[in-house]
Amino acid sequence: MKRICIILLAVASFSCQEEVNLPLGRIDSPVPVIEAIWSDRPFYNEVKITLAQNYLDNSEIDVVKDAQVFIINTRSKEVIPFRFDQGNLSYIPVETTKRAEIGESYQLFIQWKDNQFTASGEMLAPPIVDSLTYKYKKERLFRDEGYYIKVYGKIPYQENNYYRIRVIENDTLKNDRDDYLLFDDTFGLTFFENGLELNYDFAEGDKVRLELYRLNKEPYNYFTQLVSLLYNDGGLFSPPPQNPDTNIEVISGSSDVLGYFSVASILTESVAIEGKDD
Repeated sequence: MKRICIILLAVASFSCQEEVNLPLGRIDSPVPVIEAIWSDRPFYNEVKITLAQNYLDNSEIDVVKDAQVFIINTRSKEVIPFRFDQGNLSYIPVETTKRAEIGESYQLFIQWKDNQFTASGEMLAPPIVDSLTYKYKKERLFRDEGYYIKVYGKIPYQENNYYRIRVIENDTLKNDRDDYLLFDDTFGLTFFENGLELNYDFAEGDKVRLELYRLNKEPYNYFTQLVSLLYNDGGLFSPPPQNPDTNIEVISGSSDVLGYFSVASILTESVAIEGKDD
C-alpha cells in the first residue's frame, strides 16, 4: 500500500509541473559588440566590431565594416588610426608596427553612424616568466594521463594583479569555456614562483605556446563574467543570462554598446614535448 501511495504522489507531482519561459530581453535596434586589444605586441592589436544577436539567434554574425577607429595616447596626444582589414574582418593600425608602451595610458574612440564610443586603459608592466617545464604523469583524479606543463615566474607587483593565460597547441588556440585561464592575487601569487601547472594533458610531439596577459581590472572582470555566462545552463537554479559589464562608454548617440577594451602587456613562451626523459 505504501508503494502505491508513493507512485500516486509521483504521478501527481508530474501532473503539477508547468513549463516556465523566462522573458529574455530582445534587441530591437543594432547594438555594436566591440572587442578591442592594444598591447606591446603589434601582431595582437586589433578592434573587432560586430552586431549583437538575441540569445537564441543562431544566424551568421554581422560584421561592422564602416566604423572610424583610432587610439590616442593620453599623455603625448598621438593619434593612432586604424583601418578595416578584410582578411581578418577587423580593424588594425594603419602603421602596423605601432604598439603600446609601458607606463602610458590610451583611449579608444569609435565613430559608427551617429554614435560615438570610448574606453581607456593603462599599459602595465608584465610579470616575469622564468621557464616552462613539462613532466609525464599517470592518470590522476580529474586529470588524464599525459604530459603536463608548469609555468615558473615571478609577479613582483603589489596591486593591479589581473592575469589571463591563453594556450595554443600545435597552432590551435584552446578557446572553449574551460580555457579562460584567469587569476588574480586574491589568494596570493607565490604559486607562480612554485610552478603553475596547466590543466591540459599533452602528447609527445606537441608544440605548445603560452601567452600571459597582464590586464586592467575592468577587462578582467569582463572575462570572469563571460565565463560565468558560458557556464550558465539555463537550469532552475541558474540566474537569468546577462551580458558582461563593459568598460566602453557611449559619448553620443542612442545606441547601447557591449564588449571590452583591453590594454595589456603580453609575454609569450613556447615548449616542444619531446619525450618522457625530458
